[in-house]
Amino acid sequence: MNALTRLALYAAVAAAPDMGSSAAATEPSNKELRRLVDERALIRIVDQIDRAVDAQDWKLARGYFADRVRVDFSSLSGQPEAVIPADDLIAGWAGNLKGSKTSLHLRTNHDVSVDGDRATVKSNGYAWNRMEGNGDPLWEVWGIYTAEMVRGNGEWEVDAFAFRKTHERGNDWVKTTPGR
Repeated sequence: MNALTRLALYAAVAAAPDMGSSAAATEPSNKELRRLVDERALIRIVDQIDRAVDAQDWKLARGYFADRVRVDFSSLSGQPEAVIPADDLIAGWAGNLKGSKTSLHLRTNHDVSVDGDRATVKSNGYAWNRMEGNGDPLWEVWGIYTAEMVRGNGEWEVDAFAFRKTHERGNDWVKTTPGR
């Protein structure tokens, strides 16, 4: 763990409410530090996926995924859950979100669970796509993202990715028509 990461973790622990009067009560254990480092890394990955997609940096987005990924966007597309090559997932996003079509993806309220070398991050999500050309240029969606990850060679990678829509509004043409 680098010095800056350790300093940030100690600062976070020091800022937390004091649960006891002894100094040992505020001194994090190695296990607690590892958990905090993992949680931060996992949240960073899901946030960076969104940033890479919005920047249309497909190489960067691809780098966060295992070679094969279980995907479930059935609430958006009607297609059933499937295990596909990550390259196909990224190619699908790149084919839709290009040129004249822009996007914004946001996540919040991350719920992270880690069990050894497996982890899950659930987040509330909001996304919009914008494209001129056929009426209202905006389509929006709200829902729950779930990213399941595995740690291999010390790095986390996404091997399952889902979005469960809770609400959408706007021009369906913007959602379904690839950018030009």
